[in-house]
Amino acid sequence: MLELVTEAIPLTLTLCVGVFVQSAAGFAAGLTIVPALLWFGYSIPAANCALLVASIPQNLWGVWSFRDSIGVRDVAWPAVGRLLFFPLGISVVYQLESLDTNTIRQLVGGLLIAVTLTITWFHPQPREHLHPIWAWIAFPLSGFMQGVVGMGGPAMVFWVQAHDWGTRRSRGFLFAMYLSSLVPALTILGLVFGASVFRAGMTTAFTLPLLLLVTQVGLRAGTKLGRDRLKRVTLGLLFLMGVSGLLTPWLMR
Repeated sequence: MLELVTEAIPLTLTLCVGVFVQSAAGFAAGLTIVPALLWFGYSIPAANCALLVASIPQNLWGVWSFRDSIGVRDVAWPAVGRLLFFPLGISVVYQLESLDTNTIRQLVGGLLIAVTLTITWFHPQPREHLHPIWAWIAFPLSGFMQGVVGMGGPAMVFWVQAHDWGTRRSRGFLFAMYLSSLVPALTILGLVFGASVFRAGMTTAFTLPLLLLVTQVGLRAGTKLGRDRLKRVTLGLLFLMGVSGLLTPWLMR
């Protein structure tokens, strides 16, 4: 019993931080939660499972709140493209399981730095329509990255930011995309990795009431402090997390 409690504490704290950041700054749950859980000894699939379970209430609430702005036709094909490439990402992370922990942390750290710098520097010019090729790149890439390291959000966010959509349509679309992949993604993770992810998922499920409370606190903090300021702070922290991942072999000494 004591072992379960000891294991649950870092998982719960990490999820709370990630959910707070997502609610306050509007992004970065996966970018925060997955690398942090790697430091606590979780595998990428287990961290990915915990992230997906933790996001269920938020995505359900988001889809319900913005249901009048969500077009089924807008979501259907992007969701299919994302789901088709999720198993490919899982197959890659399955191969990564043979690598030592420090190497995996370095790979995730390097990827985190790349994503952080892209978010910082890349600001697409919003327009009414994009060439379909960008959708064929963004959503398969999102599904693949979700499968590999649980960081499937940035590719979709960039695609949405390149449209001149209003806030409700943009947020509703993203919530719908996340929600549409939850059950298939959790099913695939369970079938491939079994008990190694089930425990993390179940522990996360027990923290959902707390995470709902943290979500409300994060939303209020984002309104009070300003999302732009929080975004800058979050990007700085993500960059430091990425650097620490790259320096893992030296830090562990």
